[in-house]
Amino acid sequence: MPRKRTSRRKKGLFNRGLVRLAAVAVIIGCTVLLIATEKDCREKEEQITALQSKIDVFETENAELQRVLDSDDKDAYMEKVALEERGYAYPDERRFYDTTRD
Repeated sequence: MPRKRTSRRKKGLFNRGLVRLAAVAVIIGCTVLLIATEKDCREKEEQITALQSKIDVFETENAELQRVLDSDDKDAYMEKVALEERGYAYPDERRFYDTTRD
């Protein structure tokens, strides 16, 4: 008489289906984390690029200011800044402003 084959499948917590499901979940989780990390890296690299451009602008401005400080023409520079950028005027100077423009 032929023997009847019995399936010896493990029953319980660690059967093959559950292990496969756990493996798939881990792979999906790792993939999501990898994509999120790559996105964050790209954003940080863009921020670094923007900050580097700001640094370059400030270094250029600092070099210009250092050049002015090193020169003997500080008074002329301060006068220029006061008149043009700060809106100061000489005591006997009259300024007229066009108020018709908006």
